[in-house]
Amino acid sequence: MVIINEADKSQYTGVWILAEVLFGKIEPVTYELLGAAKRLADVCGGDVCALLIGKGVTEQAGTLFEYGADSVIIVDSPYLYGFNDELECNVADRLIRKYKPEIMLGAATARGRALIPRIAVKSVCGLTADCTQLSIDPDNGDLLQTRPAFGGNIMATIRSSGHRPQMATVRPQVMKPLLRSPGRTGTIIHEPPQPGEAVNIKQVLELVRSTEATVNLGEAKIIVSGGRAMKGSEGFAMLRELAVKLNGAVGASRAAIDAGWIPYAHQIGQTGQTVQTQLYIACGISGQIQHLVGMQSCETIVAIDKKPDTPLMRMADIAVVGDVFQIVPELINIL
Repeated sequence: MVIINEADKSQYTGVWILAEVLFGKIEPVTYELLGAAKRLADVCGGDVCALLIGKGVTEQAGTLFEYGADSVIIVDSPYLYGFNDELECNVADRLIRKYKPEIMLGAATARGRALIPRIAVKSVCGLTADCTQLSIDPDNGDLLQTRPAFGGNIMATIRSSGHRPQMATVRPQVMKPLLRSPGRTGTIIHEPPQPGEAVNIKQVLELVRSTEATVNLGEAKIIVSGGRAMKGSEGFAMLRELAVKLNGAVGASRAAIDAGWIPYAHQIGQTGQTVQTQLYIACGISGQIQHLVGMQSCETIVAIDKKPDTPLMRMADIAVVGDVFQIVPELINIL
C-alpha cells in the first residue's frame, strides 16, 4: 500500500468515513465525520463514502445519505455482532485495497482508537490520531491533519504524503455535521464478508449497557465549567446551582479534577471530553491549550476571571473581569 510516485497516487480517490453503530443506532460522531468528509471532498474532489460494518446494520444506510454520504458500503453479517476490532480490521483492509480511497476518517472514540490503528498498520498507512482540524493542501492535495502535541503545548500539522489512504481520527464534538437533508439518497454497495475474515481469537457473547449514572457533557446545550480558581468542592456546588438554573451541565478543567474537587467524568479538554455547546461559561479557567481544544468549537463562550489577559479571556466572546464568587451568585439571583 506504500505509494512511491504521483501516478500511483492518482489511483486513489474519494473520502471514506467509518460509521459507528452502537445498540442498533448510529452514533452522533458519525454525522460529524460525514460533515468533515464532505468539506474535504469539496476541495480534493471525489465522493463521500461511509463504510458500515456490523450485524443488522443495513437499515441504517438511509440516515447516512441524509447527512452527506454519496455511497455506503455495507458489510452485514451475524459474525460481526458486537464490536470485534480484529474482524472489522480484516474487512476494512480488503475494501481499502479494492476501492482505493484517498482519505479515510474514523472517530477518536474507544472503538475508533482500537480499530483504526489496526487498519493503518495492516494497510501500511500513516495515521494521525485525535485531530481537531482537517484541511487540504492546495499545492499538492495532501491532507493536513492538525492535533495537539507535546502534552498539548503546541498544535502540530501532520501530513502523510507518501502513503494512501491518508488516515486520521477525529475527536467527537469537534467537527460540525451537515444539516440533515431528509429523503436524500445515494448508492448502496453490498460487500459480502469473505470466509478468511471470520478467523479470530475472541468472540463477543453479549452486549451490556451500563446502568451507572454518567455525566453526558456531549449532549449538553449549556455548560458551566470551573477551574483552579473555584478553590474547592464548595465552589463547584455554586456552579452546580447556576447550571441547574440554566438547565445545563457542570464541567471542569484538569486542575480541578486533579485536586479532587469534582469527578473525572466532568473533565473537558485533551484528556477529557470534547464539547460543542450553544453556551459555555468558564469560571476561573485560565485556558491552557489542553482545555481549549476541548471547548473551542462552542457557539458562545463566556469567561469570568480576575485576570483579563488569560488565553480563555482572550478567546471568549464575552469576557467578564471580576471575582467568580461575586459574579456567579449575582447570576443565580437574577435567574
